[in-house]
Order: sequence, then structure tokens, then C-alpha cells
Amino acid sequence: MAAAPEVSTKKNYLTALKEAIFEEFEAHDDIIAIGEDIGFLGGAFGVTEGLKEKFGSERVIDAPISEAAIVGVACGMCLHGKRALVEMQFIDFISTGFDQIVNMTATYHYRTAGEVSMPMVIRGPAGGYGGGALYHSQMNEAWFANSPGLKIVCPSTPKDAKGLLKAALRDPNPVLVYEMKELYRLRKIEEELETGDAALVPLGKASVRREGEDVTIVSYGNNVYHCLQAAENLEQEGYRAEVIDIRSLVPLDEETIIHSLKKTNRLVVVNEAPRTCGFAGEILARLTEEAFEYLDAPPMRVTRLDTPVPWVKPLELFVLPSADKITEAALRVCKF
Repeated sequence: MAAAPEVSTKKNYLTALKEAIFEEFEAHDDIIAIGEDIGFLGGAFGVTEGLKEKFGSERVIDAPISEAAIVGVACGMCLHGKRALVEMQFIDFISTGFDQIVNMTATYHYRTAGEVSMPMVIRGPAGGYGGGALYHSQMNEAWFANSPGLKIVCPSTPKDAKGLLKAALRDPNPVLVYEMKELYRLRKIEEELETGDAALVPLGKASVRREGEDVTIVSYGNNVYHCLQAAENLEQEGYRAEVIDIRSLVPLDEETIIHSLKKTNRLVVVNEAPRTCGFAGEILARLTEEAFEYLDAPPMRVTRLDTPVPWVKPLELFVLPSADKITEAALRVCKF
């Protein structure tokens, strides 16, 4: 008689996010979720599926299609002692709530001299590579990195997705969580997850995904996997790359990157957003200011081209970062 197949206990990225939300809702009855179709449909990708059934319509609110209203209502909830979990159905549409985020939510703690906190998490699916075209493929994190008062995280693994979202929900001030929709159900990155406090991942702490001594490659989100593939390519060329996943853009863990640069003396930074004023440029600027003496070659960026993301697959891949583009950039700095 054949043995029963082993049942995997590993969870995908989407399930990790769901676990984070359900655990925090169980532990903290002051959290209220609001967004478009988050209760009725469980969200566009199912991240909040079952939440309304378990916690009721007073804590899981289906909102009209108005991101400005959604963030504004959430802001009011926070002012009245609640913690708000806001879903953007796609992160692209966060722009219609921009004023409420950067002029209201981000500034409350400062303009009340620290008396008022704004415990709000704004989360949503982001990024390209899935044929979503220009309205469903954006990475607009740099807009908000430019707004003091906001924290920004972008997990690349299920453990980090769960741990960073839990930490964000416990933070007293606003946090934006960029979820990589191309990673939601990716089986090859499934992981076993901790529960409760053991699952927490601190905001502002990077992770070294691969160790090396010839070049430091820094990224976050989906691009981390392109960097890891590039590191394998580089090993065939005789170079060992260190891959750093910053996980948290604001606050940024400069210390981990500088520690790596002291070994490698070369730097490549990768982000999926456009080149002009993208967060990769911010990382390069800071590292040039803080660690110039460790650089033996000009640092390089690999980014999306300064264009909307096309729908046609060959064009989409042409404008976005890839393992081959990262490999080419790393070889240039290694051979400088």
C-alpha cells in the first residue's frame, strides 16, 4: 500500500498576509479594516477573504470607490482611538488618495507636537511582470518616501510579508505596505511561518539574502529574485555577489549596506520603479555620502525605463529590470 503523500506546512506570500491580519485582529479589537470589496469579495486577490465573516461588518467595512474617502475615514478612525487597516485595490490608485495621505495622515504626529499618533496601515498589490499594463503595474513608493511621517515596507518573502505587516499594524504611526502581487501565489518561495510575536519582523532592518565579497547588490520586493538569479550568473563568471533585501525603505538600514560595501567595494542598486527620482537613486546618494571611501567603482542603478509599463509581454520585459540586466551592470562595476 502506497504511503500517503506528505502535506506541506509551508505557506505562500498571500496566505502569510492573511495570517498577519487575522492574528492582529484577534489580538487587538481596536483594528478596523476599510477598502473596496474587502468584505464582500475578500479583496481583489483574496487577502481579506473571510475577515468580515469572522469579525463582522463593524470592523470590516466595504467602502465606495473613492480612495480619498477611504483614507479620510480611516484618518478619522485613528483620531478616535482606532487602528486602521486600509486596502488599495491596486497600489496604482493610491494617487487618488494622495492628499489625504501626505497632507493629513503623514503630518498629524508632527503638527500636534507628538500628542496625536496616526496608527494606520495602507496596503495593496503593486508591481509589474504580470501583464497588468500601465494602470495595474506601478511602483510609486518614491512619492511617499518623500513625505516625512510615513514609513514604507516592501516584503519579498512570506515570512517578511507576515512579519512586516504585523509590525506595521502595531506601529503608532502610518506605514505603507507594498505587496508584490506576482509573489502572492508563487510556490517556489513558500515558507513555514511563525505565529504571534515570534513572527514579527522589525521595521527598518535589512536582510542579507546571499553572502559574497565582490559586489553588493541591493534591492527589495520582486526584484530580489532577479538579483539572486544575477548572483548565480555572476558566479559562473567568477564573481561572488552579496544580495541585500532592504525590506524597509523608510526607515532605511544603511548600516547593513555599508557593512557589505566594506567587503565588496562595489555597488549595484535595483528597483522596479522608473529611473528618474526612483528610490534606487536615493540609496546611491546616501551610500555615496556615507561610504564613498569604500567604493572602488562608480555605483550603478538598474531600474525600469522612464516609461509606463507596456501591456505586450516583450515590451514589458524590455522596460523592467531583469536578471540579465543586473548581471550586466554588476559585471561592469566588477571589471571597472
